[in-house]
Amino acid sequence: MKRPSAGVHTRYRVLEQTLVIELDRRMRLLSSAPQGGGFTVASCILNHQVEANPSVTAKRPMSFRNPARCLRELAARMGIRAQIVGLMTAVPMTQVVTARTVSHGLWVECFATVGVTNAVRAGEWPPEYPAGNRAADLGTINLILITNGSLSQAAMVGAVQVATEAKSGVLRDHHVMSCRTGDAATGTGTDAVVIACSLRGEGPWHVYSGTHTVIGALIGQVVTDCVTHGLAKAKAWQESPR
Repeated sequence: MKRPSAGVHTRYRVLEQTLVIELDRRMRLLSSAPQGGGFTVASCILNHQVEANPSVTAKRPMSFRNPARCLRELAARMGIRAQIVGLMTAVPMTQVVTARTVSHGLWVECFATVGVTNAVRAGEWPPEYPAGNRAADLGTINLILITNGSLSQAAMVGAVQVATEAKSGVLRDHHVMSCRTGDAATGTGTDAVVIACSLRGEGPWHVYSGTHTVIGALIGQVVTDCVTHGLAKAKAWQESPR
């Protein structure tokens, strides 16, 4: 089994402050994305950078008032006609980290943008944001996982679980604390995750994807690698003069 490496094979580019991931075919996706969230089929994934804290006195930009519409309009401007799943973050796309790992023909790739200034511990009572202001936090961990495996719906949910466990483990190991309580953080208040897998019959079939499975181990490896390197890049970016 290979350890994660940075060289993903899935085509991607950065355009208009947006990471554009071009899947080589239509794939099944499960996500918490504002555009195309839930179970769907798509061939393009976007991760778009928005302004961290627009003026409270100014009219809220479309990205805050209607993220899904903003992402659809963005795709249209870029000439993307395929069905999309779209995420948002205030983390610059210069902070994108990637990893790929392979075992006996089964591969998993991860794309991530990492910010933790909005770190929280699961179970904290939510802050009382003004309406439509949820996207304003700089700290977001967006994880996009792509595999040539074909996963059952249960396995896709399991992949989300394993990715979340791996992310939380890295935050624990690096002593990331909740920005509100000072307790050990498990994520941020605006995290999102995307799982993309092959259609049934187009890749190795997996009924399960937990931590006792090969695909679960691959997911854990690439997420751990990406969040670890993403934390280091986030720290360097926050400490750099701008």
